[in-house]
Amino acid sequence: MTSTPARPRTGAASTVSAATAPYPVVVIGADGHVVELNAAASGLLPSARSGRRLRSPSWLAAASGAPRAVSVRGPVGDRFFSAHPSAATGDRTAWWLVDETEHQSLRTELEAERARTRFLNEASTALLSSLNLDRCMEVTARLSTQHLADAALVVSPTTTGKLPLVVCDHRGEVSRRTVTESPETVPGLTEALRGFPPVPAQWIDPAAAPGWLVPEGFGEVGSLAVTPLPGHGVSAGALVLLRRGKEAAFTDGDEMLARLFAARAGAAMSAARLYAEQNMISDTLMRELLPPTLRQLEGVDFAGGYRPSKDTERVGGDFYDVHPPGEDLPETLAVLGDVAGKGLEAAVLTGKIRNTLQALLPMADDHTRMLRLLNNAMRTSHHTRFATLVLASVRREERDVALRLTAAGHPPPLVLRGNGTVEEVDTHGSLIGVLPTISAHTAHVRLAPGDTCLLFTDGVTEARGGPLGDTLFGDQRLKSAAAECVGMPAEAVVERIQMVTSQWLGDGRHDDIAVMAITAPRGSHLSAVDGTTRGRYTA
Repeated sequence: MTSTPARPRTGAASTVSAATAPYPVVVIGADGHVVELNAAASGLLPSARSGRRLRSPSWLAAASGAPRAVSVRGPVGDRFFSAHPSAATGDRTAWWLVDETEHQSLRTELEAERARTRFLNEASTALLSSLNLDRCMEVTARLSTQHLADAALVVSPTTTGKLPLVVCDHRGEVSRRTVTESPETVPGLTEALRGFPPVPAQWIDPAAAPGWLVPEGFGEVGSLAVTPLPGHGVSAGALVLLRRGKEAAFTDGDEMLARLFAARAGAAMSAARLYAEQNMISDTLMRELLPPTLRQLEGVDFAGGYRPSKDTERVGGDFYDVHPPGEDLPETLAVLGDVAGKGLEAAVLTGKIRNTLQALLPMADDHTRMLRLLNNAMRTSHHTRFATLVLASVRREERDVALRLTAAGHPPPLVLRGNGTVEEVDTHGSLIGVLPTISAHTAHVRLAPGDTCLLFTDGVTEARGGPLGDTLFGDQRLKSAAAECVGMPAEAVVERIQMVTSQWLGDGRHDDIAVMAITAPRGSHLSAVDGTTRGRYTA
């Protein structure tokens, strides 16, 4: 029963004739007894009699006995009426009854539609808040149990013969499991998993629900509905709804709401599955583009560090590789390079250069020839970018390390000696990928135990920062930082150079940065026991 204040009475009390009123009218005295009622009221309220207390409907009886009369509303049989008070002679009140059944029906339907809209909006927000497929399936099952059914199951399509399920039971607990049962044991499930329109719930016998479909402790299934979860071109799965009790059968409106919800859930699950597939592909490709982890190789310490131009990216145009000796490669070959540009586009070309160099390893004994072949390969591709790089052939000779270094349009490496001096290697050459012919000069360097050869890209020397925020780091600061690394192992040298560069940059923008250190360990050579293997070196 609902009530609204009546309009205040004005002027003298009016005389109301129930007999001539166009609506059902009941005149009730101050003591709650019926004084008069017209024919329409008698037909509507058969238990009302003149001179007797009004007892039905209860909501009108309560209002007529209240000290202050106000308009009220409530049911009369299968209809809905509002009662409005009007002052009659003496202390009597005439109650006018107005049929509002259609109005109330429209109001109820409007409220139900608003509730459905709120549910679908909330569901869309919850489903689109994550691109994780498992979370989307759990949210779908939980929302279905909260708003559509007593329990819900989200079934994923599969080609393995096993059905992955996400179940939200009648207690609101979400679980995951896999069953080996065929979807054909559930009426309409096979069709739903293929994306066909749902079978009406009234056509599905709840008793046909197999045991694996019903959560433990759920009890007897009173109604069962199955609806597809439409995805982007392919089915994202199926949604199974379970209700307990015969009186809670799914109506046409319930099934329509379930299909609207399933459309949103299927779209979210399909997007999450597509994102997961693309992410897996990206990770697979990214692993091939990321710089490798360097370690000691053939008695020589290698270390590398890389920082892309944007902290949100993982790859860029700088790269380094170390190729161990093999059947056609008597020496270790280290490569550090810089491709013009930034981001993923530069990283793709970087990957092609690295693969080309991998194929050219048998020619690593002649750096100039190797660079010439790489230059031809880059000029015949559809890319217009160029690259700079340094090749370093590395060989352990007793306690020392012999290097052959060739720079192609790249900053020459630095050699850090044990006495604290820093030398710039005398090597130079042409850019790769620009001119039809190139030239290169190879330098020979020998590292004593504890000496380090430092290879770097121009992202280090051209880093802008410092106190004024726009000053180049420069060659001299790099040499000073390298001189502070005397006696450090290769990894510590790389970390020190990266730290100094980062401090100089601050929060400013920068290019890709790559650093590699090649260090001759402070150790002694141990001859091979069998006389054939390469032997090893002490730490």
